Amino acid sequence: MATLAPFNEKVVGVSASEGSQSEEHNAVELAPRDWTDEEEQRLVRRLDFLVMPILALGFFGLQLDRGNIGNTLTDHFLKDVGITQFQYNVGQQLLSLGIVLLEIPSNIILYKVGPTLWIGGQIIAWGFVATFQAFQNGVGPYLATRLLLGLCEAGFIPASLYTITRWYKLNETSKRFSWFFVGSMLAGACTGLLAYGMLQMRGICNLAGWQWLFLIEGMFTIVVGIIFIIFFPKSPTDPVSLLGYRYFTEREAHILSHRVFLDDPRKIHKRQHISKQEIKSALTNWRLIPHVILTTSCIAPSATMSSYAPTLVASFGFPRLKSNALVSIGSWILLVMNLIWGFVADKTQRRGMMVWIGILVFWGLALGNRLVVNSDNKNLRLGVLICSMGFAQQWHPVNSSWVASNAKTAGERSVTLAIMIMAANCGGIVGSQIFQAEDKPLYFTGWTVIISLVSVGLVMATLANVQYMLANRSLKRSGKEVAEDDLYKY
Repeated sequence: MATLAPFNEKVVGVSASEGSQSEEHNAVELAPRDWTDEEEQRLVRRLDFLVMPILALGFFGLQLDRGNIGNTLTDHFLKDVGITQFQYNVGQQLLSLGIVLLEIPSNIILYKVGPTLWIGGQIIAWGFVATFQAFQNGVGPYLATRLLLGLCEAGFIPASLYTITRWYKLNETSKRFSWFFVGSMLAGACTGLLAYGMLQMRGICNLAGWQWLFLIEGMFTIVVGIIFIIFFPKSPTDPVSLLGYRYFTEREAHILSHRVFLDDPRKIHKRQHISKQEIKSALTNWRLIPHVILTTSCIAPSATMSSYAPTLVASFGFPRLKSNALVSIGSWILLVMNLIWGFVADKTQRRGMMVWIGILVFWGLALGNRLVVNSDNKNLRLGVLICSMGFAQQWHPVNSSWVASNAKTAGERSVTLAIMIMAANCGGIVGSQIFQAEDKPLYFTGWTVIISLVSVGLVMATLANVQYMLANRSLKRSGKEVAEDDLYKY
């Protein structure tokens, strides 16, 4: 049990690693730890049931609206709208491009406006776009709708990840990042099952099944956005909802904020904007390069499988609509693997190792898909594909937590997370064109490209680990006194 100190006692708390960037922190006074472990653990459990479910619900809505188009391909979407497979791929690229264009500006606005209004407003905005895409007809409206959906979704993921870092300590973030991504993976697991039912509504009110899919899931997202704005607390220092409901007492708010600041004083920020220096530091941080490359190269194959899994399964010889339900098995596996990876990463504090192992497993399964491409055993091909989907992204939340833990300031952390999600969406741009019409139904070339991309990711994951090891070795040999917090995490 911790020794209690007077509640109003204060000391100046600044990390030695801040250097020239710590001016704003020098004036910030931190109270020493004046709470027990039991108090802190009780508050963290309450956080887990307040902050995390609302953020994960938003991610659930995002993935529904982003990924449901893959299910529409089994319901004659291309023919009904009047587009080709190539034009469909271009639309998927435009969605990712829209996200990339506004990712950093979105997080800059978040820093000033706060998560409640900004994230909630985003959810409602893309919910309306997702709903009305049910009435698109022709290549022009299709391409415009995908781009607009991407622009509205831009910033949600890094904004949410950054918000999590404001509520949790460093050794708690990997697991919470993984919980956050559960929202996306749960949507991936449910979307096939939901599509299986909704696509059979074709003919009701003279609408196609894919139109009902867009309408129902889009309206659901709008409701999620309203829930977010009403219930999400403003910040750890001011844990109050927009309607004025206070979730924590003044003392509890003190514990919530100061436990994070004492764990990592770099999270202290009194300015309501990100400085130019913080933006420059994030954009010129060459240590991010391996992370960016591995994210882009490994998310691209995942994006391909997400878009084409139902049609691939149908090509194996399974019923058209049943294929949507079958591919959801991979997402359920991914959900479990995601939680395991986050838990182990926080437990061992070896995020780099977990990222490397995750990509290695994905590489082996990608190779497996290429090796069985000529097999007549449809169950074997289905099993390998489903396992590939189950191990496609479990490393991604841990990788994001990894780079966040090495950011120097709160503002730099915000921009860094935006860069990582930009890299993921660049992977979406690449992945949208891996499978081409002339290569179907077996996609020999496509699977070869996928293996090559994951191989690049595996090399970059190795390089990312090595660079931090060498950097820490150099710091220790410099002859200067180096605190543990000043070392790079890997």
